[in-house]
Amino acid sequence: QVRLMDSGGGSVQAGGSLTLSCEASGITKNSAAYMAWFRQAPGKEREGVAAVYFGGTSPTYADSVKGRFTIAQDEAKNTMYLQMTGLQPEDTAMYYCARTGEGRWYLATPLNRTEYKYWGQGTQVTVSS
Repeated sequence: QVRLMDSGGGSVQAGGSLTLSCEASGITKNSAAYMAWFRQAPGKEREGVAAVYFGGTSPTYADSVKGRFTIAQDEAKNTMYLQMTGLQPEDTAMYYCARTGEGRWYLATPLNRTEYKYWGQGTQVTVSS
């Protein structure tokens, strides 16, 4: 059974940085899949932040985070990271790690939440001004 364990959230002041982690377990080695980060603020829909074909080199970012957030991967540890810099109060949200099912070599819309089958429990990021 695939499980995603996301962590690393916290409270920071505007301009600060955080790195989120997402460890996947129960996955098939070398299986084709995308992994992504989503976030959901109170009263808002869950939105895609960043996504990557796991093991690939061309991540996709939401316009709102381009230049500030970076996806990193450690294939040996089945772990994905989200390095967040220049955090602003509008980045405050619950952040979720997600993974598609196997055999997903290409996603036309990698920030579309309906593409993802497995979800982490979420980690809270709070940015104060």
